[in-house]
Parts: sequence; C-alpha cells; structure tokens
Amino acid sequence: MTVEFAVDNKIYSATKVSLFMANYDRKLRIEIDIRRKRKIEKTMEFTERIKKVQEEVGVALKKTQKEIKKQTDREG
Repeated sequence: MTVEFAVDNKIYSATKVSLFMANYDRKLRIEIDIRRKRKIEKTMEFTERIKKVQEEVGVALKKTQKEIKKQTDREG
C-alpha cells in the first residue's frame, strides 16, 4: 500500500500532476491511511502495556505462591 501511495502521489515533471490526479481528476486523500497508522500505533502501545502488566502479575503471583508455600510448610 505504501509503494502504491508513493507512486500514485508523485507529481511527474512531464504532466505536472500525479498519476492519481491524472486517472481520477482529484487529489489523493491520505487521512484514512494516517488514521489507520495511528490506530496501529495505539494498538501496539496497548499491546506492550498489557504485556508489561501480565509480566508484573506473573511475578506477583509467583511471589505470593512462594509466601503461601513457606507459610504452609511452617504450619505442616
């Protein structure tokens, strides 16, 4: 998609217009692509945040398991 956008949006010296303008008689709209990129970036940030939370929870659970085991071993 990015390569296609670059080719369609390039203004050629011979025609003084882009291929998209020559074919469709209007400028290429890019807002959709920008919004999609932002959504992907936000999704990636969310994914990284969730991974960190899962790691922290895993560490906390292991610590709690060790503490409970230690307490159970003392009582038993």
